[in-house]
This record gives sequence, C-alpha cells and structure tokens, in this order.
Amino acid sequence: MRIYTRTGDDGGTGLPGGGRLAKDAPRIEALGEVDELDAALGLARARDPGGPLQAELLTIQGKLLRLGAELAAAGTAPAAPGERLGDDDVAALERWIDRLEADLPPATTFVRPGTTVEGALLHVARTVCRRAERRLVTLRRSEPGSPVPLRYLNRLGDLLFVMARWYDRQGSGQSDAPRG
Repeated sequence: MRIYTRTGDDGGTGLPGGGRLAKDAPRIEALGEVDELDAALGLARARDPGGPLQAELLTIQGKLLRLGAELAAAGTAPAAPGERLGDDDVAALERWIDRLEADLPPATTFVRPGTTVEGALLHVARTVCRRAERRLVTLRRSEPGSPVPLRYLNRLGDLLFVMARWYDRQGSGQSDAPRG
C-alpha cells in the first residue's frame, strides 16, 4: 500500500467510519493541532532521553493519541470506556503539576524561554497545546462533545509551563529570574 492515495488532492480528508471533511474543517484543525502537540512532545522527549520527566511525557503522548482518535471518530460509533480521556486523566496532570511546583518558587514574572533547551522545547509544546485548546473551543461551538478533552488540554498547558520552569531551574541552578 502506498502512502499517497490522491484522495486528498481536492482539499478533503477521509474519516475513520466513512465520510469526508474539508482539511480546514474545525474538527480536522483540532485534530491537526493535537498531532502537532504530540510531535512537539516527541521532540522534547528526544532531547532528554532517559530524563526525569520521560515517563510523564510518554504517558501524555499516549493520551494525545487517544484524544486524536476521539476527534477523528466523532460522529461515528462511540469509543469504548477507557478509550476516551476521563476526569482521572485530568487529575493525573494536576498531581504532576503539584509535585513539580513543590520544587519551584512562585512564578511572579513573565518567563522568557531559553534558559535550557529542554525548557524551551516544553515552552514550544505549551504554545502548541494552547493553540490545540483554542481549536477545540472552536470545534465545540459547532459540534458538542465531552468537556473532558478541553479540561485536559487546559491542564496540560499548565503542566507544560511548570515542566519548562522545572527543567530551567534544574539546568540553571536558580529560580526564575526576572527577564526583561
């Protein structure tokens, strides 16, 4: 089987269960942003193989694959329990935030990415996450769905900010210094 099918040459894309949507439809936009976020997290993981947050980042990537499948299959047969994001997934992100924040001083200034490469990559992932969140908000205006994915992306953006600060503190040996 070839990677190219030529079926998208008209600006449309196929959905799992049948049907087609324009490649700029809100659902496809949200799906594409989740895919880009997964790639950004993969880059961050590749930068620090065996690093202290590898397990968390790998878990998040797995959850994003589930979210992507959920977005791609919307309107078709419902996913089985455990295939969709749940409140326990959001709670796990909150626990990770609390654990990492315990090692950080309160954020009192804007943070300029670039103290460490790992932190900067996580800041890039954070901005992609916020864009995915915005695209999901747009999608939810036209297609109702579970509120959990939006909560998950919102909390994930917070976690990625904290992870970036945590890496920067580990790499620089200092707190967030005001950078202006």
